[in-house]
Formats: sequence, C-alpha cells, structure tokens
Amino acid sequence: MTRINDHAELQTKARALGAALEPFVGQVYFSPECHANYVALGFQPSPGDMNGVALPEGIAYFTSRGSLMGQVPGEVVAAAFAVFNPAAVIPSVAAGWSITDATTICAARRDGAIAQLERILGAKPGGVSQARKILERAVSVLRPEGRPLFAGTLSQQVPTSDLGACWHYGDMLREYRGDAHTAAWISAGLDATEIGLLTELYWGLPLKSYSRTRAWSEDDFAAAIERLESRGLIHDGAFTEEGRNVRERIEVDTDRQMLGMLETIGDDFERLIAMLGPWSDTVRQFKGYPSAGPHELAAAASKR
Repeated sequence: MTRINDHAELQTKARALGAALEPFVGQVYFSPECHANYVALGFQPSPGDMNGVALPEGIAYFTSRGSLMGQVPGEVVAAAFAVFNPAAVIPSVAAGWSITDATTICAARRDGAIAQLERILGAKPGGVSQARKILERAVSVLRPEGRPLFAGTLSQQVPTSDLGACWHYGDMLREYRGDAHTAAWISAGLDATEIGLLTELYWGLPLKSYSRTRAWSEDDFAAAIERLESRGLIHDGAFTEEGRNVRERIEVDTDRQMLGMLETIGDDFERLIAMLGPWSDTVRQFKGYPSAGPHELAAAASKR
C-alpha cells in the first residue's frame, strides 16, 4: 500500500479518479440500450435528447438506480439520493414498482450500461483485464457504514466480462463517493436545497439553474436562499468568502473519505487513469454522456 500524506496529492488523485470514472460509469443514465430495456418493461421512453445525448426518463431513473437497494419505498430512495425533492421521488418510485420489480429493472440497468459500452468501446478495449483487477482491489477496502447506495451495490452480482466488471466496480466507486459527499454536506449543516444552490455557485452557474433538475419549487429556493444569507454564506446571489470556504471544505471532506481506496490503488493510479480517461472520452465522443458534467464544471470553477 502506498501512503498518501500530502493533502494536495489526495485532492488531486481523488478528483482525477472521479472525473475519469464519471462518463464511463454515469453513461448508464443516458444509454439508449438502458432506455430500450426500460421501455420493454413498460416505462416511458427517453423524453428527448440534449446535443444528441438521450436524456433519462424520471420514473425509470429513480426506480432503476433505487433498485440497487432492493424494492424499497420512495422515501428511502429520496433519502439515499439526497438532493432531489421527495415530492418528485416518492410517487415516481411508487409508479415504478407498479410496473416491475427491483431484480428485473436492476438487471435491465446493468445490461443496458454494459451494452452501450460494448457498442462504443468494443467488448475488450485495451487494458480492460488489468483495469478490472485494479478496480476490484480498490473497492475491496471500502466499508458500507452510512453509505446506502454503495451498500446496495455490494448485493449485486459481478458481471462475467471484464468490461462489465469494470463498469460494476466503477459504479460501486461512484456511489461510494456520492454517499461520502452526502455525508460531508449533511455534516456541514446543509439541507438538499441549500447544497444545490451552493454547488451552482461553486461551479460558476447562476442560482436556481442546475438545481431545477432536482424538482425544487420557487418557494423552496427562496427559503433556502434566505437561510444561506442569514448564515453569511451568500449575498446578492454570490458567495461570501465564508460561503466559498464552506463549500470547498465539503469537497475536501469528500476527498478525505477516498484516502484508503486511493492508497490501495497505490502505484497503479496513473495506469488506471490512463485507461479510464480515454474510455470516458470515447463515450462522450459517441454521445453516451453529456459533453460537460459536474467534474468538468468543478474543475473549470477551480481555475477561475
């Protein structure tokens, strides 16, 4: 195991891995193969596309991702996803369970994700067996306490192909980081609407733009802005110095939870990034994932 004793190294590696994994793994939410599988089960098709990337359909999205945890009620899914308005999540999940069951839609999700990767990258992209070994080692040290979506991935069978296994282990890492991020902002005393607004400012976006996709109302936004202003975190629609520091500490606290996993990857880190990065670039090139995701927005904001 390679020890990481420097904060800058930890931050750089944690964020680089998240960025390299995101399109390769997160393409599951935009995959036409996934959408076709969901339609075959009785869900509605993708509502359209954004610059050629097929958008997720809400009921299928909440139900398929939530199925990692089993056939749980919408209240549990809303709590685990954390940033969405429960008023949108709960009826969506209830509708999803009236169409199918968790085992069936979870398989449709997995199979569709792998099918898109095989279509774009081929069944055996270069280095895939090596990447599988590194990712398997990385997830082996992760613990499930307080991490519901990651814990759900532990119950899923590992796909037989190397590419499928890489996607599965990558999904585990993605959900682990997401659960860790939720723990970080909850610990900072923020609620779901507040973290959405602060994240927009952190990314350099206008307030109430990206966070509208989380189904919050104008009243929800207005109340959250008032709370953030009363805490001295924003003023006139912009960060205060304290607000920016609070938001950055959330990222730092998220990075810190990646330490054991990154030390386990050790000297294979650059090798792993050298494989995942081009795979993710190719997924984007073939419209399997949006051209600019959260990691790119965060990286661009950090340079300003």
